[in-house]
Amino acid sequence: MEAGAVAPGTMLGALAESARLHQPVSTVVMAEALATRKDVAEAQARHYGAMALDRAAHPPDPALSHLLPANFCLAHGVLPWIRIGDTLVLATARPEHYDDLLELLPPDIGPVVMAVATEADIHDEIAQRHGNAMAAAAENWVREEDSCRDLNTSSPAATALAILASLICLSLLATAPALLFTIGLLLALGSLLVSQGMKLAALIAVPRRLASTRHTLPPHPPVVSILVPLFHEQEIARTLVKRLSRLTYPKSLLDVVLVLEAEDTVTRTTVDRTALPPWIRTIVVPPGRIRTKPRALNYAFRFTRGAIVGIYDAEDAPAPDQIDQVVSAFDSAPAKVGCLQGILDFYNPRANWLSRCFAVEYASWFRILLPGFARMGFAVPLGGTTVFFRREALEEVRGWDAHNVTEDADLGIRLARYGWRTEMIRSVTREEANNRFWPWIKQRSRWLKGYVITWWVHSRHPRRLWHDLGPKRFFGMQALFMGTILQFAFAPVLWSFWLILAGLPHPLDPWIGRGGILALTVIFLTAEGMTLLVGMAALARSPHRALFPWVPTLFAYFPLGTVAIYKALWETLRNPFFWDKTQHGHSSPDTPGADIPPDREL
Repeated sequence: MEAGAVAPGTMLGALAESARLHQPVSTVVMAEALATRKDVAEAQARHYGAMALDRAAHPPDPALSHLLPANFCLAHGVLPWIRIGDTLVLATARPEHYDDLLELLPPDIGPVVMAVATEADIHDEIAQRHGNAMAAAAENWVREEDSCRDLNTSSPAATALAILASLICLSLLATAPALLFTIGLLLALGSLLVSQGMKLAALIAVPRRLASTRHTLPPHPPVVSILVPLFHEQEIARTLVKRLSRLTYPKSLLDVVLVLEAEDTVTRTTVDRTALPPWIRTIVVPPGRIRTKPRALNYAFRFTRGAIVGIYDAEDAPAPDQIDQVVSAFDSAPAKVGCLQGILDFYNPRANWLSRCFAVEYASWFRILLPGFARMGFAVPLGGTTVFFRREALEEVRGWDAHNVTEDADLGIRLARYGWRTEMIRSVTREEANNRFWPWIKQRSRWLKGYVITWWVHSRHPRRLWHDLGPKRFFGMQALFMGTILQFAFAPVLWSFWLILAGLPHPLDPWIGRGGILALTVIFLTAEGMTLLVGMAALARSPHRALFPWVPTLFAYFPLGTVAIYKALWETLRNPFFWDKTQHGHSSPDTPGADIPPDREL
């Protein structure tokens, strides 16, 4: 106020908001854009009688980088800046906590004096000093026994086993093709029956009546950090800021981080041209041996301060009160609920046939199957967005596997193995349906490749998996992952029976009589009926009831997954860590406002 940066009446409101949220008034002033970060730092320096440091005008001494670990500096918002004689000038972005910080400093650090700097300057200097080491650590943060990073290496025993299996299959193909085909049929039928049984169980488990979505913030609401990884996003930045600005959670408690790759000049240029509100900032991930979304998340996580950490994608449009619901749900949930998964939906379901079927599939997954699996106590594979974690849960499981191309599904299983529970919330995020044929195939092949990798990682030590999950969740995990993989991979075996309807000879004609054909027909029709039933039930719980007539066309939609699985299996052998990026911004919302989910979901 003395500097004329904030009017007294405005500051009175900021003080009231500070008291309501139990946050420093400096945080409120910056979040509400009442003053710049530099103005606040200078005012804090005058208030505390300390120096105000600016990285451009007073560069820090990199020779002091060894005095405090990078993670300690990030956690407490401090940085050893310079020495004046024997005295260390310790810059802080949180001067109100400086006295508490002194008790945590190592005893041999010597005499210290406080200075004030912006958190952005402190983060930038830490990234410059330690960025490469932190990026390397982000690639290997997950414990080796929990990671797939050794997938492209194989032991002599594994190589010999693979060669033996291949030789057996080739021998059967040459000498007993009917037997080989029969084995394939049994695997296809088994996976089909298991998959449909899981769908039926989930449908029965989902409650018929949904509880109220009322929520109340706790007396001391926490800071929530949101990570938004961006890569090759040229058109989405301005729209993303607009959609995130609708969030009603207090901006003083919201820490949104746009995660950019150092070599991605397209997105960095786009973001630089976009006016970001004070509660949105950027983190640039240094280059490394791999470039994946989970690696970027692991790196950026170290720069966050929220007790709750969430993930959004570039094209996401969350419900305005979504963060309020998340905070309220965590506050009332048991301490071992480490993750909350929201509902994903689309704002362009009527763009074409592919988007309509995609919307039906998403409705089935997020409104019937996942809630049903969670209610039955199974380990829940997460979605890649609208997922929120307690910070301590992420730290215990060590974040995301940087080498897994479906880091979300893997993390869901790993959380369960470490004793954390995942629950579903009814808050919706709408995003863009991928409705172009080849991009859809590429996206689905990445998901299925990740399913293959995730199943292998967690099943390579079955005794340990059994011990961690228990019998029910062990079999649930196997049924979900292995069932999905086998169902898509062996679907052509089931399609071959169309030859019989066409009056053409079938390889199993000598083995299957009229009774066998009748039994197979009943199984196929029952499976299709279950798919229709789940699709209809899911749409009845969504705002997309107009898509009911399109549910029967799913019989032509799911075979696309078979194309994707063969691409996925080939990539698993040739390039398991390749991240086939999905491009966004090609399909606009169906109608104005279609990207604004309601606060109250059906």
